[in-house]
Amino acid sequence: MQAEAICCENVTVARNGKPVLSDLSLSIPTGQFVGLFGPNGAGKTTFLRALMGLLPLQQGQIRVLGQSPGADMGDIGYMPQNRSANGASLTGWDLLASGMSGNRWGLPWLSRADRLAIQEALDSVDASDLAARRLGELSGGERQRLLIAQALIGSPRLLLLDEPLASLDPVRMRDIAERLGALVKQRGMTVLCSAHDINALMGVMDSVMYVARGHARLGSVDEVMTTEALSALYGAPVEVCRTPSGRLLVSADAL
Repeated sequence: MQAEAICCENVTVARNGKPVLSDLSLSIPTGQFVGLFGPNGAGKTTFLRALMGLLPLQQGQIRVLGQSPGADMGDIGYMPQNRSANGASLTGWDLLASGMSGNRWGLPWLSRADRLAIQEALDSVDASDLAARRLGELSGGERQRLLIAQALIGSPRLLLLDEPLASLDPVRMRDIAERLGALVKQRGMTVLCSAHDINALMGVMDSVMYVARGHARLGSVDEVMTTEALSALYGAPVEVCRTPSGRLLVSADAL
């Protein structure tokens, strides 16, 4: 039986005293690539932060890699939303090095193993060419690739990515998605990745988690991304169409 990377039982998470996710029960098996979708403010970031132990639960229980959220972060790579790559004079290598030991003030001493881990993370997202360049010279998409690489340091078993494809052009978006999908297959890693455009992840996802109105639906693309399923989740008519090229289009006044 496939082990669970994430298990939620009757979970309710609040923000500013108001429930954002209510009575959430689901499990994500190890070694899956799960796309996390939903409208702005639906609770995607809230869910990822709860998995990290950064937000308290109003009720229920979460197990991440068999432990309580925040108990052991060594096997989890996390890229938060809207994280900026600060320090215009720092190089891409410096950015990744600064995260090796969580050191915020100054760069840590790096062992040979540390340097190999940084290089492997850079290679994973085709960002080796950015290592020697200063952050102030990079585009938003290039900085985004470095932040993804930083989350990959140490080959985590679980990767939580909050809008990692933001600021990327369509070609780079597809490239990064394919590289993340390859890591799932090669390393048995579990990836939970939020995004605005489901089509960017269509070729690599094993399943979809869609969040709306405080509730979530988890399943295959064919199970979740239907007119019936999303209409039930929103509590209002939602139309899901697939174009001849395979792209999914979702439209409704409720969105």
